[in-house]
Amino acid sequence: MGKLVVTGFVSIDGVHQAPGGPREDDRDGFTQGGWSVPYGDEGFGRFMAEVFDRAGAFLLGRRTYDIFAAHWPDVTDPADPVASRLNGLPKYVASTTLAGPAWQGTTVLSGDLANEVAVVKERTAGELQVHGSGALVRSLPALDLVDTAHLLTFPVVLGAGRRLFEEATVPTAFTHTGGRVTGTGVSIQSYDIAGRPQCGSYLD
Repeated sequence: MGKLVVTGFVSIDGVHQAPGGPREDDRDGFTQGGWSVPYGDEGFGRFMAEVFDRAGAFLLGRRTYDIFAAHWPDVTDPADPVASRLNGLPKYVASTTLAGPAWQGTTVLSGDLANEVAVVKERTAGELQVHGSGALVRSLPALDLVDTAHLLTFPVVLGAGRRLFEEATVPTAFTHTGGRVTGTGVSIQSYDIAGRPQCGSYLD
Protein backbone atom coordinates (compact mmCIF):
# COMPACT_ATOMS: atom_id res chain seq x y z
CA MET A 1 0.00 0.00 0.00
CA GLY A 2 1.32 3.41 -0.95
CA LYS A 3 1.29 6.75 0.82
CA LEU A 4 -0.76 9.68 -0.45
CA VAL A 5 1.59 12.66 -0.52
CA VAL A 6 0.62 16.24 -1.36
CA THR A 7 3.18 18.81 -2.56
CA GLY A 8 1.97 22.41 -2.62
CA PHE A 9 3.52 25.77 -3.53
CA VAL A 10 2.25 28.85 -1.66
CA SER A 11 3.21 32.49 -1.25
CA ILE A 12 3.64 33.94 2.25
CA ASP A 13 0.01 35.07 2.11
CA GLY A 14 -1.15 31.59 1.10
CA VAL A 15 -1.72 32.05 -2.64
CA HIS A 16 -1.49 28.82 -4.63
CA GLN A 17 -2.70 30.02 -8.03
CA ALA A 18 -0.48 29.71 -11.13
CA PRO A 19 2.96 29.37 -9.54
CA GLY A 20 4.62 28.07 -12.69
CA GLY A 21 3.69 30.49 -15.47
CA PRO A 22 1.44 33.32 -16.66
CA ARG A 23 -0.81 31.03 -18.70
CA GLU A 24 -1.42 28.41 -16.02
CA ASP A 25 -4.48 29.96 -14.39
CA ASP A 26 -5.71 33.53 -14.89
CA ARG A 27 -9.11 33.05 -13.27
CA ASP A 28 -10.52 36.10 -11.45
CA GLY A 29 -8.17 38.33 -13.44
CA PHE A 30 -5.03 36.95 -11.77
CA THR A 31 -2.00 38.56 -13.47
CA GLN A 32 0.95 37.29 -11.42
CA GLY A 33 1.27 33.77 -12.80
CA GLY A 34 4.80 32.41 -12.58
CA TRP A 35 5.56 33.95 -9.19
CA SER A 36 7.57 30.93 -8.00
CA VAL A 37 9.95 30.86 -10.98
CA PRO A 38 12.52 33.44 -9.73
CA TYR A 39 13.15 31.24 -6.69
CA GLY A 40 13.83 28.00 -8.57
CA ASP A 41 17.45 27.48 -7.57
CA GLU A 42 19.54 24.34 -7.20
CA GLY A 43 18.17 23.58 -3.74
CA PHE A 44 14.61 23.78 -4.98
CA GLY A 45 15.42 21.54 -7.94
CA ARG A 46 17.16 19.02 -5.75
CA PHE A 47 14.17 18.73 -3.42
CA MET A 48 11.72 18.30 -6.31
CA ALA A 49 13.94 15.60 -7.84
CA GLU A 50 13.90 13.77 -4.49
CA VAL A 51 10.10 13.98 -4.38
CA PHE A 52 9.60 12.66 -7.90
CA ASP A 53 12.11 9.88 -7.28
CA ARG A 54 9.72 8.43 -4.67
CA ALA A 55 6.67 8.53 -6.94
CA GLY A 56 4.72 5.39 -7.74
CA ALA A 57 1.73 7.12 -9.38
CA PHE A 58 0.12 10.55 -9.62
CA LEU A 59 -3.30 11.84 -8.60
CA LEU A 60 -4.20 15.14 -10.25
CA GLY A 61 -7.09 17.53 -10.56
CA ARG A 62 -8.38 18.33 -14.04
CA ARG A 63 -6.78 21.76 -14.37
CA THR A 64 -3.33 20.62 -13.27
CA TYR A 65 -3.62 17.53 -15.47
CA ASP A 66 -4.34 19.68 -18.52
CA ILE A 67 -1.35 21.93 -17.74
CA PHE A 68 0.96 18.94 -17.32
CA ALA A 69 -0.41 17.09 -20.38
CA ALA A 70 0.28 20.10 -22.58
CA HIS A 71 3.96 20.14 -21.62
CA TRP A 72 5.51 17.00 -20.16
CA PRO A 73 4.82 14.48 -22.97
CA ASP A 74 7.11 16.61 -25.16
CA VAL A 75 10.00 16.32 -22.69
CA THR A 76 11.56 13.03 -23.76
CA ASP A 77 14.94 13.11 -22.01
CA PRO A 78 15.00 9.88 -19.94
CA ALA A 79 17.35 11.57 -17.46
CA ASP A 80 14.83 14.30 -16.63
CA PRO A 81 13.71 13.40 -13.07
CA VAL A 82 10.25 14.94 -13.50
CA ALA A 83 9.36 14.05 -17.10
CA SER A 84 10.55 10.45 -16.81
CA ARG A 85 8.19 9.84 -13.87
CA LEU A 86 5.21 11.77 -15.19
CA ASN A 87 5.40 10.12 -18.59
CA GLY A 88 6.21 6.63 -17.37
CA LEU A 89 4.05 6.17 -14.25
CA PRO A 90 0.27 5.83 -13.90
CA LYS A 91 -1.70 9.06 -13.74
CA TYR A 92 -5.16 9.31 -12.16
CA VAL A 93 -7.34 12.35 -12.85
CA ALA A 94 -10.28 13.33 -10.65
CA SER A 95 -12.76 14.62 -13.23
CA THR A 96 -16.37 14.17 -14.26
CA THR A 97 -15.82 15.80 -17.66
CA LEU A 98 -12.55 14.42 -19.06
CA ALA A 99 -13.10 11.76 -21.73
CA GLY A 100 -10.53 9.95 -23.84
CA PRO A 101 -7.32 11.43 -22.38
CA ALA A 102 -4.45 11.26 -24.85
CA TRP A 103 -1.58 11.18 -22.33
CA GLN A 104 -0.44 7.59 -22.07
CA GLY A 105 -1.04 5.93 -18.71
CA THR A 106 -4.00 8.12 -17.70
CA THR A 107 -7.07 6.81 -15.85
CA VAL A 108 -10.03 9.07 -15.11
CA LEU A 109 -11.66 8.85 -11.67
CA SER A 110 -15.23 10.08 -12.11
CA GLY A 111 -17.18 8.18 -9.46
CA ASP A 112 -16.99 8.01 -5.67
CA LEU A 113 -13.69 9.84 -5.11
CA ALA A 114 -13.08 8.49 -1.61
CA ASN A 115 -13.50 4.89 -2.73
CA GLU A 116 -11.60 5.28 -5.98
CA VAL A 117 -8.64 7.05 -4.38
CA ALA A 118 -8.52 4.45 -1.59
CA VAL A 119 -8.33 1.68 -4.19
CA VAL A 120 -5.58 3.46 -6.14
CA LYS A 121 -3.63 4.12 -2.96
CA GLU A 122 -3.92 0.47 -1.95
CA ARG A 123 -2.42 -0.79 -5.20
CA THR A 124 0.32 1.85 -5.57
CA ALA A 125 3.88 0.88 -4.69
CA GLY A 126 5.62 3.98 -3.44
CA GLU A 127 3.92 7.35 -3.21
CA LEU A 128 0.66 8.37 -4.80
CA GLN A 129 1.58 12.01 -5.35
CA VAL A 130 -0.62 15.09 -5.75
CA HIS A 131 0.99 18.14 -7.33
CA GLY A 132 -0.83 21.46 -7.77
CA SER A 133 -4.54 20.53 -7.95
CA GLY A 134 -5.75 23.01 -5.33
CA ALA A 135 -9.43 22.05 -5.38
CA LEU A 136 -8.53 18.37 -5.12
CA VAL A 137 -6.10 19.02 -2.26
CA ARG A 138 -8.79 20.90 -0.32
CA SER A 139 -11.18 17.95 -0.69
CA LEU A 140 -8.77 15.25 0.44
CA PRO A 141 -8.54 15.93 4.22
CA ALA A 142 -12.26 15.18 4.56
CA LEU A 143 -11.61 11.74 3.06
CA ASP A 144 -8.88 10.92 5.62
CA LEU A 145 -6.61 9.55 2.90
CA VAL A 146 -3.65 11.98 2.99
CA ASP A 147 -0.52 10.78 4.79
CA THR A 148 2.07 13.49 4.16
CA ALA A 149 2.19 17.09 2.92
CA HIS A 150 5.20 19.00 1.62
CA LEU A 151 4.49 22.73 1.81
CA LEU A 152 6.86 25.03 -0.06
CA THR A 153 6.47 28.67 1.00
CA PHE A 154 8.03 31.21 -1.35
CA PRO A 155 9.27 34.58 -0.02
CA VAL A 156 6.71 36.73 -1.79
CA VAL A 157 3.37 38.32 -0.87
CA LEU A 158 0.98 38.51 -3.83
CA GLY A 159 -2.01 40.25 -2.29
CA ALA A 160 -4.51 38.48 -4.55
CA GLY A 161 -5.16 35.03 -5.94
CA ARG A 162 -6.68 31.74 -4.95
CA ARG A 163 -5.48 30.30 -1.66
CA LEU A 164 -4.48 26.68 -1.17
CA PHE A 165 -6.44 26.44 2.08
CA GLU A 166 -9.60 28.47 1.70
CA GLU A 167 -12.47 28.92 4.12
CA ALA A 168 -14.44 25.71 4.73
CA THR A 169 -11.34 23.52 4.31
CA VAL A 170 -11.62 20.67 6.82
CA PRO A 171 -9.63 21.59 9.98
CA THR A 172 -6.49 19.44 10.02
CA ALA A 173 -3.53 19.09 12.38
CA PHE A 174 -0.01 18.26 11.23
CA THR A 175 3.14 16.81 12.77
CA HIS A 176 6.34 18.39 11.49
CA THR A 177 8.74 15.76 10.12
CA GLY A 178 11.51 17.81 8.51
CA GLY A 179 12.45 20.93 6.66
CA ARG A 180 15.02 23.02 4.88
CA VAL A 181 15.41 26.48 3.37
CA THR A 182 16.83 26.98 -0.11
CA GLY A 183 19.38 29.60 -1.06
CA THR A 184 16.64 31.85 -2.46
CA GLY A 185 14.61 31.60 0.74
CA VAL A 186 12.01 28.98 -0.14
CA SER A 187 10.93 27.30 3.11
CA ILE A 188 10.33 23.60 2.45
CA GLN A 189 8.51 21.91 5.32
CA SER A 190 7.21 18.36 5.51
CA TYR A 191 4.33 17.21 7.68
CA ASP A 192 2.44 14.03 8.46
CA ILE A 193 -1.29 14.38 8.89
CA ALA A 194 -2.26 14.13 12.58
CA GLY A 195 -6.05 14.18 12.50
CA ARG A 196 -8.18 17.09 13.68
CA PRO A 197 -6.76 20.05 15.64
CA GLN A 198 -6.73 19.98 19.44
CA CYS A 199 -7.54 23.28 21.15
CA GLY A 200 -6.68 24.73 24.56
CA SER A 201 -6.13 28.02 26.38
CA TYR A 202 -3.03 29.90 27.52
CA LEU A 203 -5.10 31.67 30.18
CA ASP A 204 -6.22 28.66 32.22
